[in-house]
Amino acid sequence: MCDHKPIRSNNKDLQKVERKMDRRNFLTKTSMGLGAAALGSLLGAERLFANATSPTFDGGLGDLPHFFPKAKRVVYLFQSGGPSQFETFDYKPKLVDMFGKELPASVRQGQRLTAMSAQQSSLPIAPSAYKFDQYGESRAWVSELMPHTAEVVDDLCFIKSMYTEQINHDPAITFFQTGHQLPGRPSIGSWMSYGLGSDNKNLPSFIVLVSKNSGGQPLYSRLWGNGFLPTEHQGVQFRSGKDPVLYLTNPENYDQQDRGEMLKYLKELNEVQHSAYADPEISARIAQYEMAFRMQTSVPEVTDMSDEPDHIFEMYGKDSRDPGTYAANCLMARRLLEKDVKFVQLYHRGWDQHLNLPGGIKHQCQTTDQATAALIKDLKQRGMLEDTLVVWGGEFGRTVYSQGQLTPNNYGRDHHPKCFTMWMAGAGVKAGYTHGETDDFSYNVVKDPVHVHDFHATMMHLMGVDHERLTYKHQGRRFRLTDVHGHVVKDILS
Repeated sequence: MCDHKPIRSNNKDLQKVERKMDRRNFLTKTSMGLGAAALGSLLGAERLFANATSPTFDGGLGDLPHFFPKAKRVVYLFQSGGPSQFETFDYKPKLVDMFGKELPASVRQGQRLTAMSAQQSSLPIAPSAYKFDQYGESRAWVSELMPHTAEVVDDLCFIKSMYTEQINHDPAITFFQTGHQLPGRPSIGSWMSYGLGSDNKNLPSFIVLVSKNSGGQPLYSRLWGNGFLPTEHQGVQFRSGKDPVLYLTNPENYDQQDRGEMLKYLKELNEVQHSAYADPEISARIAQYEMAFRMQTSVPEVTDMSDEPDHIFEMYGKDSRDPGTYAANCLMARRLLEKDVKFVQLYHRGWDQHLNLPGGIKHQCQTTDQATAALIKDLKQRGMLEDTLVVWGGEFGRTVYSQGQLTPNNYGRDHHPKCFTMWMAGAGVKAGYTHGETDDFSYNVVKDPVHVHDFHATMMHLMGVDHERLTYKHQGRRFRLTDVHGHVVKDILS
């Protein structure tokens, strides 16, 4: 039952592990002793240790997807800091005649303010300094700051009625990425990796790209962490520069054959440890080492953009030739999606304009607008948009009232969680459609509210996952991304 080859080693620690695995120790430490062995012989090993969520060969779960998925892959363009809906997509023309007037108490309804707004003696209304127009057959309203996005509105599904409870950056971003405001839960990309596995054995199923030099609120690796899920499901960050993935290249004078032999022996040692302790993290460690070895070939191939034609760089914008910029990361995302990476997450900071919003948001749009639209166009021309879900949005919106000095061309906006705009495009969502509506002050949702949990449930549904059924038992409780909440927003589904 427990016979195995002895380890030929003089290492006392390994000999100690070996001794722990003799038949006497095994039966003594088994919780049910001989009874468990007898039950196993009657039921058979497969039934005794069967689990409805046992991993399949590709790293996913045996019963997923729950139904046929509309989306094979996701690219999530997270705009960290909270883009203002007033200067982007939520057109509010009636505010022009209310410049400088106090926000009516009937609109605010006693809602929570940040510590910054609570210090103000008044809450003066600030209309947008930028013009809006309608575009495409859908006649969607788009700000003059986003001329490239305006070209693809008929491919987009706007959700103007998003809301959350979190009013400060860190809990709000954590909530959007993990479904909970406190750190420690798995990120949405990790849930997808855990449930659906990978379609490419040579690249991680969850890859993260962060724009360089974008400023703004800090980002933490826990936002793409695996939480309590096995560690192989954490997001792998690709960086610009010589080493896109840290510690992947071989040390000096250490070749691929050396690395292969080292991993072979390391795997054997880890397998001995696993046979002794049955710790699933040991299996995860083996899988990560093996993936890293395969990535030594696959990562240089996918990050080498020398094969991209000039017209593609021109479509994404001049910054696309500068590795690590938002534009270059959008292009990299397309290359990763082509390789069937399941979940690609882009983080771009700098949308937190408490002061001098007109100048700050103009810069942000100039940095991101062309590349975002180019990604939609590029996926579409390659026939990939029909089975790729693209998501754009931040952690909350901005206030209708000004924070700080108010002039027609200079104002700021504080955090506002009660309503903001996001959009989706591609697989399974209605193209050229606008869902939800806010009041004349974009302060409250008046039609078809969509909570963060609903957003997560809908994303998972498009990937063929029932958000109520993808769970993981941790500390005696079954957890899921949407906790005990969330409904699929069926009205946006095509």
